[in-house]
Amino acid sequence: MLREAAAVGPFFALRTGGAGPRAEGYVPLGAVYRTVDGRAAPPLLARIDAVATTLRTDERRVAASLVFQGLAARLWSLALAPAALHGRVPELRPDRLWWNPARMAPDDLWHPDPLRVHGEPAGLAGQLAQTAYVHLRPLHHAVRAACPVSGRLLWGNAASALAGSLRVLHDWCRAQGRGDAADRATALVHTLFQTPPLSDTGTLTTAPLSFRRRTCCLYYRVPGGGLCGDCVLHRIPRAERGAGHSGGG
Repeated sequence: MLREAAAVGPFFALRTGGAGPRAEGYVPLGAVYRTVDGRAAPPLLARIDAVATTLRTDERRVAASLVFQGLAARLWSLALAPAALHGRVPELRPDRLWWNPARMAPDDLWHPDPLRVHGEPAGLAGQLAQTAYVHLRPLHHAVRAACPVSGRLLWGNAASALAGSLRVLHDWCRAQGRGDAADRATALVHTLFQTPPLSDTGTLTTAPLSFRRRTCCLYYRVPGGGLCGDCVLHRIPRAERGAGHSGGG
């Protein structure tokens, strides 16, 4: 299950087994999501600050938005590919999935144990949602505790990340002659976009496959940044052109 999913690309792969990563800077995602007295956990705050430094932005909410979207893309990909290719969804509990924010995919996430698959009779789309939202809901809360950022924007990021994972997986499946898996992935994502919290985040079309979100991830506030392909905006506001910053939400 994992081997074929990993062939799609690094975002669909997961490091598993062994004891070494415990000493390599990995932390359980459950600890990353934890808030104490309304404050976000140090690993999440450190990641947001590191991204802000890399992007040369003094707006922490921009970095927080992009941290959320990047992790959401990894989580959706890990769940969607096995669902589409094998009709099974892995259990990825926050206390068993470890994260190293200094690593790149596929080595940013590690699962020490053999993966188990969902056995609940919730249907494939329900199992996919369960695997993702057990992470995305607490991450959504933790990111908002880290700095002021729109909750609606973050769910738009989750939707954009899911649509991006679908596009990569769909194209790979078609190239491999796996039209059945491409269709299954599309149907699953379409179902997820019909239910909260993604139901008001954007429009997914399938002929051709595309997504247009109803919010902005704020990337265009990064110095030298531009608009993403699925952004609700069609152009950077005139007052912000050339300044490297602009409004959004």
